Amino acid sequence: MSFQLPQLPYAYDALEPYIDARTMEIHYSKHHKAYTDNLNNAIKGTPLEGKSIEDILFNLDVENKAVRNNGGGYYNHCLFWEILSPNKGQTPKGELLEAINVNFGSFEAFKEAFSKAATTQFGSGWAWLCAHKGGKLSICATANQDNPLMPHCQCGTPILGLDVWEHAYYLHYQNRRVEYIEAFFNVINWDKVSELYLKNR
Repeated sequence: MSFQLPQLPYAYDALEPYIDARTMEIHYSKHHKAYTDNLNNAIKGTPLEGKSIEDILFNLDVENKAVRNNGGGYYNHCLFWEILSPNKGQTPKGELLEAINVNFGSFEAFKEAFSKAATTQFGSGWAWLCAHKGGKLSICATANQDNPLMPHCQCGTPILGLDVWEHAYYLHYQNRRVEYIEAFFNVINWDKVSELYLKNR
């Protein structure tokens, strides 16, 4: 069974003014679709065909660049769409907020640390908030379409990810990555992040 491009849970313009409709349309219908199609082509007729994307990434041969780049691109974007929300201005609560306070000192300290990871990721890549068994949280960044599930990264299970490839923000923010990162915090689906935290802690 081949991987399918997931349906967006909101309209292209639902995240405006923080993420514009044109960027969303290109990002989803061009970039994510290309990763999906290329992943399917890369695994067709191989032992990876029919496996879950998580299984493929956990057991990744990092020298298999087609699967590494496109499998990562497929998984990363599937998560990215899920943790965005048109219900603007949400904040974490409950056990997730408690874990953020324990691990980072406060929500503001978490935002600062996460923003630093996203800002200082050189070139294309992602910033991640990851959960660990026992409830610990950690922040890391990965290059290109790598992610924390891959054996050479291993910084937990991602529950929040921010795409800092230029295609994710350049039409609206140009070179102002910091502004894009600040805007991101207005459209996070913290209910989904909390759900992923409770599942993977």
